[in-house]
Amino acid sequence: MELKEILAISGQPGLYKYVAQSTRGVIVESLLDGRRMNAAANARVSALSEISMFTEGDDIPLAEVFTRLYAHTGGKEAVSPKEAPEKLRAFFAEVLPEYDRDRVHVSDMKKCFAWFNILIGAGFTEFRLPAEEE
Repeated sequence: MELKEILAISGQPGLYKYVAQSTRGVIVESLLDGRRMNAAANARVSALSEISMFTEGDDIPLAEVFTRLYAHTGGKEAVSPKEAPEKLRAFFAEVLPEYDRDRVHVSDMKKCFAWFNILIGAGFTEFRLPAEEE
C-alpha cells in the first residue's frame, strides 16, 4: 500500500484505502475495521499524499511529518490525540519545531496524530510520496 492510496473523507472518521472506482464515486475500505463503503462523488475526499502542514518556511508534505513522527517514536504510535492541548503542542514541536504556530491548530495536530496512529496500526513503516519512489 502506498500513501497515495490512503484517503481521508470529510465527515467520516478514520482513514480509507482506495479500492475501485464506482459509478457513484469511489469504493473505499476502512483501515480501522476493514469494512467497504462507497464514498459519494460529492464527498470531499483527499489523498494523504496531497496534504501538507504549514511551517515558517515552505509547507511540508504530510508524508514528511509522518516520517519524522516515525523516527521520533521509534516506529510506535504517537501520543494519543485525546491528550491535553498543551501536551499535543509540546510533542508536535519536538517532531516539527518549525511548524507555523499561527496556522496549525490543535485540531490539525489531533488529526495528524490520529492518522499516524491508524497507519502504524495498519502496518505502515514508510511514508514516501510517489515522486520520491522513482
